[in-house]
Amino acid sequence: MFKILVVEDDKDLNKTVCAYLNQNGYEATGCLEANEAYNKMYGNIFDLIISDIMMPRIDGFEFAETVRSLNKEIPILFMTARDDFNSKQRGYSIGIDDYMVKPIDLDELLLKIGALLRRAKIASAKKIVLNTLTLDAEERSATFNGEDIPLTVREFNLLYKLLSYPKKTFTRSQLMEEFWDVDSSSGSRTVDVYITKLRDKFSECKDFEIVTVHGLGYKAVLK
Repeated sequence: MFKILVVEDDKDLNKTVCAYLNQNGYEATGCLEANEAYNKMYGNIFDLIISDIMMPRIDGFEFAETVRSLNKEIPILFMTARDDFNSKQRGYSIGIDDYMVKPIDLDELLLKIGALLRRAKIASAKKIVLNTLTLDAEERSATFNGEDIPLTVREFNLLYKLLSYPKKTFTRSQLMEEFWDVDSSSGSRTVDVYITKLRDKFSECKDFEIVTVHGLGYKAVLK
């Protein structure tokens, strides 16, 4: 059973979300603020985190940033009243995976949780298999329609990252930080060059598209 941590300072909403998740096959644990969540995480392994932004003492941004520094893979979903672009941009820059604006539709929340958990499973499987495309992280190989597509290590890593989390937006800075050396003199626009190369190499592949997210970065969309 998947375990979900719900960090929300509205007691009624916290209780409602946890009860709904528990009724739908998940094991939900509720916390009213970040420090309580940290304590819960020390003694438990969670599969996904749902967090508010506006919370006392430690807000959702700081909480998500701390979690992401310790665990780069666990899906994080923001559930917040803040609907402004800057909040969304900051959240995605920190490394959250999805963003919902209150009031929350619980059925939609359930759909998003299912999608995030599927993406996380793909990421840990070390192999991505679409209709005509196979990426093998162990062999660092890409096969399209049964033919090998030559990729550099960095090209493979970028593509694998994007396809592991379809519809998740990665900023240029995030990709630079993960796949380029800290002391690299390359600017963030170097990512654009690699994305262009990947688009060219897989121009005939109809299984996915690498989409530019204006003002943020890139995401992969499956077809």
